[in-house]
Amino acid sequence: MNADAHAADSHHGDEPAHGSLRGYLTGFFLSVLLTAVPFWLVMGGALPSKQATALIIMALAAVQIVVHMIAFLHMNARSENGWILMALLFTLVLVGITLSGSLWVMYHLNANMMLDPGMSQMP
Repeated sequence: MNADAHAADSHHGDEPAHGSLRGYLTGFFLSVLLTAVPFWLVMGGALPSKQATALIIMALAAVQIVVHMIAFLHMNARSENGWILMALLFTLVLVGITLSGSLWVMYHLNANMMLDPGMSQMP
């Protein structure tokens, strides 16, 4: 095997990192745990408040998204020279702006479109 063929086979540079069995198993067990806990919270009625249960479930869902991105998608600041992470952050900012803007518009439309009680008397 010559040096050029050996250099082509090496895993250096900007190639994506491949996960290990330990990393995949850790991600799998964390995902199972982060799925089982919300299921238990809802089915077992562990918390008396529905709002607290919903907040905990949303927090665990956010943690599970991060676990999936790290363990299975191999996203970190080093992959693709940080461009993947920058694209993710840009996407999150756009989604946040879209969601907050939509909720703001819907709230104000609802508040401003309430019928005046006297308008029902109009012919």
